[in-house]
Amino acid sequence: MFDIKWIRDNSEAFDKALAKRGYDASSAKLISLDDARRAHITKLQEAQERRNAASKEIGKAKASGDNESAQKLIDEVAEIKSFIQNGEEEERKLVAALEEAMAGIPNVPHEDVPEGEDENDNVFFRGFGEKPTFSFNTAPKEHYELGEDLGGMDFATAAKLSGSRFVVLKGQIARLERALGQFMIDLHTAEHGYTEVSPPLLVNETPLFGTGQLPKFEEDQFKTTTGHYMIPTAEVPLTNLIAGEILGEDELPLRVAALTYCFRSEAGSAGRDTRGMLRQHQFEKCELVSVTTPDKSLEELERMLDCAETVLKKLGIHYRVMTLCAGDMGFGARKTYDIEAWLPGQDTYREISSCSVCGDFQARRMNARYRPEGSKQLSHVHTLNGSGVAVGRALIAVVENYQNGDGSITVPDVLRPYMNGLETIG
Repeated sequence: MFDIKWIRDNSEAFDKALAKRGYDASSAKLISLDDARRAHITKLQEAQERRNAASKEIGKAKASGDNESAQKLIDEVAEIKSFIQNGEEEERKLVAALEEAMAGIPNVPHEDVPEGEDENDNVFFRGFGEKPTFSFNTAPKEHYELGEDLGGMDFATAAKLSGSRFVVLKGQIARLERALGQFMIDLHTAEHGYTEVSPPLLVNETPLFGTGQLPKFEEDQFKTTTGHYMIPTAEVPLTNLIAGEILGEDELPLRVAALTYCFRSEAGSAGRDTRGMLRQHQFEKCELVSVTTPDKSLEELERMLDCAETVLKKLGIHYRVMTLCAGDMGFGARKTYDIEAWLPGQDTYREISSCSVCGDFQARRMNARYRPEGSKQLSHVHTLNGSGVAVGRALIAVVENYQNGDGSITVPDVLRPYMNGLETIG
């Protein structure tokens, strides 16, 4: 969400920034809606001033015995009162029209975000490790082949239970997924300074509006018969912990993390990644959220990225970090890094984490502010979110990168304490 006053003062820069995202220029439309709102408010103010003046004139007319003039003034005040009542409703409609138009506009990209239309225009930032080499001569298998052969991934039963894009994990594969999640949340809370939170998995529409999933991405959400939404990511409840709050500067940065299930309808992804666990309706993720002052938010993004990378470094997974181009960023992001893990079974990199700084975009939608030290003025906080990391995709990466020629999976050293010392699955 944006400040219409800022858009008025920076209309050219606003349109240029949105054009970088491939979004049509919008300042003229927004300013026109705001002009209509302002003009109507002016009429209401003038009507209220006239009503007050006429009310005083009624008393004078009656005191002088001019009943005819008094009656005309009474009739005029009645008309003005009716106009004001109807006008207040019209004002609400004009305000709603402006807010609705602004709610559908994505965040403006940071100035150092590369230009581009899609993932093909993303820019390499840095990497870690090397692609693994295997002692066997056959091509590496994909995770679902390995998982099914081990009896640990059952897609057929999941389809019977729930339909496509679900999986039943069993035995040591199920335990491996649990170990990954526990390892991640322990790492981020014990070593990276995040406070663990166990949030609701069902939220109402207000938090989804606050983080930008609504109203634009309604079709991507699962909605219950009670009107609740199943969270698409723990970013939603974690970020909204500060909705409507005024924080002290000494409370920042605020860093919270959660290990939760997430639910996405995957609208628009028909035919994509239909095999295996890459694109599921239900998946587990360790989410990181930070709240900072504006001058520290870009620094916090680099810190968050480093925290997410540490997960893969400790797992020994080769990856690369990509700076997303303007056209590939999420709706609420100003700048985004994607971490892409190497999957030898697919012979390609796939996203396993996305870390974004949103500036005050979400804070304005949530009315989340802080009081700078020594200042009487309130300012909006800056918010950040990132995966630290997606558990299901980390499971895929471990299974594919640690596969052996006999179809077994070597358990990474860092996970063995969570697996009761187990070294190999299979």
